Amino acid sequence: MTDVPVRLPATHDTDGPPPVLLPYQQAWIADDSPLKVSEKSRRTGLTWAEASDDVLTAAAAKGAGGMNVYYIGYNQDMAIEYIEACAMWSRAFNHAASQVEEGLWEEDGDGDKHIKTFTIKFPDSGHRIVALSSRPANLRGKQGVVVIDEAAFHDKLGELLKAALALLIWGGRVRVISTHNGEQNPFNQLINDIRAGRRKGSVQRITFQEAVAQGLYRRVCLRLGKPWSEQAEADWMAEVYDFYGDAASEELDAIPAEGSGNWLPRTLIEARCRRDIPVLRLTKDDAFKGWHTAAREAEIRDWCEAHLKPLLVALPEDLWLAFGEDFGRTADLTVIAPLLIGRDLVRRAPFVVELSNVPFEQQRQILAYILDRVPRLQAGAMDATGNGAYLAEVTAQRYGGHRIEEVKLSEGWYRENMPPLKAAFEDGALEIPADSLIVDDLRAIQVINGVARIPNNSRQNGRHGDAAIALALAFYARRQDPAPIEYTPAPVKTSRWDAVETDDSDWLSDLPTTETGAW
Repeated sequence: MTDVPVRLPATHDTDGPPPVLLPYQQAWIADDSPLKVSEKSRRTGLTWAEASDDVLTAAAAKGAGGMNVYYIGYNQDMAIEYIEACAMWSRAFNHAASQVEEGLWEEDGDGDKHIKTFTIKFPDSGHRIVALSSRPANLRGKQGVVVIDEAAFHDKLGELLKAALALLIWGGRVRVISTHNGEQNPFNQLINDIRAGRRKGSVQRITFQEAVAQGLYRRVCLRLGKPWSEQAEADWMAEVYDFYGDAASEELDAIPAEGSGNWLPRTLIEARCRRDIPVLRLTKDDAFKGWHTAAREAEIRDWCEAHLKPLLVALPEDLWLAFGEDFGRTADLTVIAPLLIGRDLVRRAPFVVELSNVPFEQQRQILAYILDRVPRLQAGAMDATGNGAYLAEVTAQRYGGHRIEEVKLSEGWYRENMPPLKAAFEDGALEIPADSLIVDDLRAIQVINGVARIPNNSRQNGRHGDAAIALALAFYARRQDPAPIEYTPAPVKTSRWDAVETDDSDWLSDLPTTETGAW
C-alpha cells in the first residue's frame, strides 16, 4: 500500500502563468497505481483533473498504454459535467475526437436497458470515453480504466467495486473518488483495507483547507476575474464552512461521520488473549530516584535477572522479534511490547513489561537488558513524543537508526497505522496477554474525527491506553524488513549471556547507608 503525500507548495511564480493543475491534482495524476482512491473535500476539482488524464489515456495508441475509459457517476448531471470536461481537455490537447454521442447502456445486469450514456470516440487510437448516468450492474467483459466518482453515494458500491476490480487482471486501472458518507460505508472500508494492507492500492487525502492552501481560492479568483487577497480567502473559507454547518467535518475535512464508540469489541480482543503470556510490572516510589546511581543500577539489575532473564532465555533462536514502546514517567506508564514473528506469520507477545514511576536511566537500563539478549532483533518503534524522545534517541544510537524508529505520534500516524492493528485482531494474526488492564487499554481506543486513537481525557486508574499504543508501535515495527548488519566479529562466546554485565560487587561494600541500612 502506498499513501501518497499531498503537501506541496501552494504558491507559483507570479511572473508567469499559474500551472493548469494545482499541486494536489498533479499528485493524483502522477500516481499510477492500478487501484487508487481519493478521500476528498467537496468541490476540489479532482474529477476535472481526472478527466485530463483520461483523455490522454483514451487518445493514446494501445502500444503506448491507451485504453477505453468508463466513468460511473451516481446521477446524469455528474456524467454530463465529466464528459464536458473531457471534451474541453481533448480540445486543449489538440486530440482529434468525435462529438459527444448519447446512447443507452446495453448490458445492464439488472435488465435495465435505459441507462443513458455519453461517449467521446478517438478515431486515431480507436478508444473511447464512456460516461454513464447511473450505476451499471455489470462491467464484466469490458477492459480499460474505470472511474467511480462520488463512490460513497452509490447504492451498491460493494458489487460495483467487485466488477471494476476484475479489470485489473488484464492491465486495467480503477480510480475511486469520493467524499465520505459515514464510517461504515464501503468506501471508507475500502480505504481502511488498503491502509491495513489487506488490499493493494494507494490512498490520497485532500481536505478543503489543504486544497485552499495549495491555491484553490486563487484559482476561483482567476476564473471569476476577482482579485485575490488573504482576507478575501479567509472570508470565503469561513463562508463555505458556515454553509455546511455540522456536516463540514465530513463534507470538507474528509472525516467520515458516525465515528464514535469503542474501536475494538471486547469479544474480539479477548479472542486473541493467551493466559500463558506474562505481564511484568515494576513500580518505584519517588524516593528511588534519589538513590545512589550504582544502587539504582544494582536494584534494577537484580529485578531483570529475576524476572526478565528466564523469559529471554526461553526465546527461540530462529525467530525475528520486533518491539514497540510507549513512554511514560509519572502520570503514564512505560510499556514495552515485544512481538515474535512466527513461521505462521502470527505475531505473538512473549511477554509485556509495564514500568510505573521508574527513572529515565533505569528505563534505559531495562530496555537495554532486553534488547542485548534478544536472539534476532528485527526492528523497534518507540514513542518519541515529549519526554519519550530521550529514550528513543539513545536506543536508536545504541542499536542503529536503521532498526529503531523514533515515532512522533500524530493524527496522521494513527490514521495510517491503526487499521493494520485492527486487521490483525480480526484475522487472528496477533496474540497478546490475557490481562484485564491491557484489554481495557485496547478498549479505550476510539474513533475521533475519523481516526482511531486514545482520547486525551481517557485516563483511568493511572493508565492512558499505554499498552494499546505500545502494541500498535510493535505491530508497525514488525512490518520493517530486517536490516543486514556489517560488523567485525569479536571472540566467540558460549552464549549471548556471557560478559554482558559486569560484576559490581567491588563498589557495593563502599556505598553509604542510612541508619536503617537502606540505600
